[in-house]
Amino acid sequence: MDSIVGILLAAGAGRRFGADNKLTRSLPDGDLVAVRACRNLLASTDKVLAVVRPGGGELTALLQAEGAEVRVCSDAEQGMGASLAFGIRACPDAAGWLIALADMPWIEPATIGKVADALRSGAPIAAACWQGRRGHPVGFSRNLGPELAALGGDQGAKTVIQAHLDQLRLIDCADAGVLRDIDKPEDLKILTKIIKPL
Repeated sequence: MDSIVGILLAAGAGRRFGADNKLTRSLPDGDLVAVRACRNLLASTDKVLAVVRPGGGELTALLQAEGAEVRVCSDAEQGMGASLAFGIRACPDAAGWLIALADMPWIEPATIGKVADALRSGAPIAAACWQGRRGHPVGFSRNLGPELAALGGDQGAKTVIQAHLDQLRLIDCADAGVLRDIDKPEDLKILTKIIKPL
């Protein structure tokens, strides 16, 4: 299998958001947060594997309806690193992986496509960049699979990126969505939320 797999991380607890699951909340245009993020990823990768937490039946059904393969990570409580490693181990034969967050619904499919194309053209690591700031998604080639599969806890792929900074290709794009996530209910409406990179 020589494909770029989008891994949609949708297993976070979302504690800062409050009682409701932010991933199934509606955006101003009516789309649900995780559904939009999934749809954008599906448009620009060969396949999407969504990683969800146990008990996420509604979210699982929604993402499957979009065409994603959904896997339940029993270790999701350990944090993003555990979920990411689980996703990598679930599709080890990919040519590369695009890591995307389900609470980042404003990344344009064209931006995701540029990062995927960078992997296809040989970049070991590629990441979207807006106004000089690295954002999401971040793509990794097959060679880095073992390092990603060994991640754990709440440490995302940052350690892998830091270990291979000389191999990172930044993809400039006119897409502020690469830095916008949803942490709190007001972020559903305020489109200027900026986050730290993966």
